Amino acid sequence: MSLSDRIENLLMSVQKPVRYMGGEFNAVMKDADAVDVRYAFLFPDTYEVGMSHLGMKILYHAINKREDAWCERVFSPWVDMAELMRRDGIPLFSLESRTPVREFDLLGITLQYEMSFTNILEALDLAGIPLRREDRREGPFVICGGPCAFNPEPLAPFVDLIALGDGEEETLQTIDVYKWWKASGRPREDYLKMAAQIPGIYVPSLYDVQYNPDGTVRGVTPKPGSGAPEVVRKAMVNSLDDAVYPDKLIVPYGEIIHNRIMLEIFRGCTRGCRFCQAGMIYRPVRERSINNLMSMAEDLVSATGYDEISLMSLSSGDYSCLPELAHQMVEKFAARRVKISLPSQRIDTVLTDTLKETQKVRKTALTLAPEAGTQRLRDVINKGVTEEDLMRSVTDAFEQGWSAVKLYFMLGLPTETDEDALGIADLAEKVRRCYFSVPKERRAPGLRITVSASVFVPKNDTPFQWSGQLDYETVVHRQQLLRQALSRVKGVDFKYHAPDVSFIEAVFARGDRRLAEALERAWRLGCRFDGWSDQFRYDLWLRAFEETGIDPGFYATRERDTDEIFPWDHLDCGVTKAYLLREWERARRAECTPDCRKGCTGCGVKRYPGACEGR
Repeated sequence: MSLSDRIENLLMSVQKPVRYMGGEFNAVMKDADAVDVRYAFLFPDTYEVGMSHLGMKILYHAINKREDAWCERVFSPWVDMAELMRRDGIPLFSLESRTPVREFDLLGITLQYEMSFTNILEALDLAGIPLRREDRREGPFVICGGPCAFNPEPLAPFVDLIALGDGEEETLQTIDVYKWWKASGRPREDYLKMAAQIPGIYVPSLYDVQYNPDGTVRGVTPKPGSGAPEVVRKAMVNSLDDAVYPDKLIVPYGEIIHNRIMLEIFRGCTRGCRFCQAGMIYRPVRERSINNLMSMAEDLVSATGYDEISLMSLSSGDYSCLPELAHQMVEKFAARRVKISLPSQRIDTVLTDTLKETQKVRKTALTLAPEAGTQRLRDVINKGVTEEDLMRSVTDAFEQGWSAVKLYFMLGLPTETDEDALGIADLAEKVRRCYFSVPKERRAPGLRITVSASVFVPKNDTPFQWSGQLDYETVVHRQQLLRQALSRVKGVDFKYHAPDVSFIEAVFARGDRRLAEALERAWRLGCRFDGWSDQFRYDLWLRAFEETGIDPGFYATRERDTDEIFPWDHLDCGVTKAYLLREWERARRAECTPDCRKGCTGCGVKRYPGACEGR
């Protein structure tokens, strides 16, 4: 019986067979014998999560445009499918051709979230690929990229290459170098040395790590004779109009998290929110032109039949021509009932004109992120918005017919007090009053306010990388304090995150290579799908740390000295450590730094050729 037939026999025994079926509309099929390089792209989470990821769609398209390469998708099997695969000896396989992953040349893995790290080990094991790089004599080279790639040290023993920054070009270069290496017949280790010369490629095995007696890092240096650079600078695409972008999207058979067209209108952010890793590592801002976006939207609507276009970016309201773009899109697609949505809005952005345009087809909930409950704390995090900005924005929305608002906050931000936490409830009450300030005949019925409060996680390559995470007991205290206060505000739904998950996330966000032992031990104890509340096992994680002799608080809750060397200091994300330190010092004084569109703030990204041109 073929592998495909054996897989088919399992599908009626799992929760969601559609996760493993493949064969979707617009999936790319090629003759495996007609290509030189086969590339498996693993998203280490379920199909419905991975199929919603824009980066995967871009790289899938970029690789498959080549005649000499074939990229196929791989997702983490849910626990029921993984159990059956192990029982029946079925290896992890690709969706397009159902080929075992171990038979591919390259295995790309996206690192979107620290809590998916155990899923990477699970995938390697299901594929029959040795977990440790040093134990591999054959099979695919493991290449990781994505935001967590800027501190990949806890994964260092398990991976071959790390791709830093924009992946459109460097991914194709790793394929080119693979072809050269394969044709040369040279040893496996030589591919790593060759790849280390590609801009943006970091090879962890070519570096040594030294530690101080107190456990902090003394240095990370290239091994003698490795040829690896002392500092690896990220890859950067200067022009998005010239960058590759899908003209077709795979249309899944079942529901996924974001079942719509995702149109990236620009990349990067100029705001400088001090908690936001994406706002730092994706600098500088690069916009797509309206003409390019309109052409892309037409291709994607025609190729998919989707009835919604989401204008994607870190802060869609900051697109310089947003009202004009929204107007043109509504005019073009209204007859086809295609909705235009803005998933990430700045509170201080002038939204009225855009809201008027996007509501012409269908309304969705307006999503805004004040992040903190008081102005003092918003200044600490450099949010750059005021309470008046929030009230004006929600009032404009209510007057335009919106009745559902989602407000996102964080608890545990540096210098936060109980008063700051209670300020969230105060803001929710004021938003409610804004709704009732609109005359009844002009406002939409059914007010719904959702307040979501995540737990702050200090991330590498941000000004808050020096900050410790708030201790568990204080986080729980403030969550309960806020829940009680919000219970007195009518029409508010309160959602908050478990602090134990955020604690483990913080451990790995600021961790070093020594955490690999705890990571592997946690996986062997049964940890996987740690980002899913029904699968997360905090007790097993604590046991793993204990058995490996690692203090997780050393990584998560310890405030770092300003002269400490970080495990990721040899990886250049674009902004300099000196800039981040200045911002950390300004944060502790609650001083704001202006948007860099109003004048360069000296973040350091201008060191990159072509960065910030025209600014």
